[in-house]
Amino acid sequence: MNATDFYPPPVVSQIQKRSLQIGIIGLAISAIGGWLSPEQFFRSYLIGYLFCIGVALGCLALIMLHYLTGGTWGIVVRRLLESASRTLPLLALMFVPLIFGMHRLYIWTHPEAVQLVPLLQHKQPYLTVRFFLVRLAFYFAVWVLLESLLNRWGHQLDRVDDPRLSWRLKALSGPGLVLYGFTISFAAVDWIMSLNPQWFSTIFGMLVMVGQGLSALAFTISIASLIAVRKPMSEVFTPRHFHDLGKLLLMFTMLWAYLAFSQFLLVWAGNLPSEIPFYLHRWKGGWQWVGLMLILFHFAVPFLLLLSREVKRSVEWIAAVALLVIVMRFVDLFWLVQPEFSSEQFRIHWLNFVAPAGVGCIWLAAFAWQLQKRALLPQSYLDHRETLADQEAG
Repeated sequence: MNATDFYPPPVVSQIQKRSLQIGIIGLAISAIGGWLSPEQFFRSYLIGYLFCIGVALGCLALIMLHYLTGGTWGIVVRRLLESASRTLPLLALMFVPLIFGMHRLYIWTHPEAVQLVPLLQHKQPYLTVRFFLVRLAFYFAVWVLLESLLNRWGHQLDRVDDPRLSWRLKALSGPGLVLYGFTISFAAVDWIMSLNPQWFSTIFGMLVMVGQGLSALAFTISIASLIAVRKPMSEVFTPRHFHDLGKLLLMFTMLWAYLAFSQFLLVWAGNLPSEIPFYLHRWKGGWQWVGLMLILFHFAVPFLLLLSREVKRSVEWIAAVALLVIVMRFVDLFWLVQPEFSSEQFRIHWLNFVAPAGVGCIWLAAFAWQLQKRALLPQSYLDHRETLADQEAG
């Protein structure tokens, strides 16, 4: 059996076409909204962008994690992870509107505001537009370089089962994960934390990093469940694969909850004027209900469901849990960004839905386009498929 027999089913092409149509319409309507309310447009665009790049970067990290640890869970979904990571050049281009909107998003870009706050004056050497853009270019240079090398060497390994290529991928993945952790921690500070430059948290970078892994894994499970019930992948996916992915999803869910609670506990116990307003703003005016929703549906419900072996081995159930996690990941980003601009009262603007939908559908179309470029399974896996199946059964 050849890898050419395992190209994506027609549903992927349908997703590409429909997503592109919806994305273009969504961005066109968002542009009208941006003309009417530019401040709200950039806030909503930022939320949608953070979600999409979180999925792409999370997939990049999962690729490196798989090369380091191995396992068939990564082989059957590796094409999904690689396709998502190859959208990073597009995401670099999609950051351009946010550059033009920096003055409307970040208070530290206003010299008159910096002069009024001593803490901002202390952070001024770091929080400058020029240095922000230099860091931005560095982040994307690192991410695109990692994505390019992993995809290129991975594609070569698919065609020639060369141990030297396997060693090269492992050798890159270790330092690559360190670079990913380093860059995303600083990017989280630049893009999200600096919306309120007087607030800081030493856990925030790790929290964003785990959130990206959770978003990527939930997205991967959702797409995998879609193609697993259609030929040719229906002949490959087994309950064991979804069981493994479900266990990973459970782990990331628990880790996100642990870090989120740790950040809250340390900030609340410290009771410092520069830290605690972050939670005070989010526990009044209706924002407390969003926080309660995150506790229940971002952690409690997925955690309890994923404890069940039957849920993890059922395509329908694990897909439902993954979709719930995806929705709550968006809610979490909304909860991180929007209160910085409307902390006194919970408020939803129609652009909060339309702009992220436009950004997300354009990204989804790019992902589907990338996914159709290669077979869903490497030839090396198909050559040893029976042996691997016997090992799993044993």
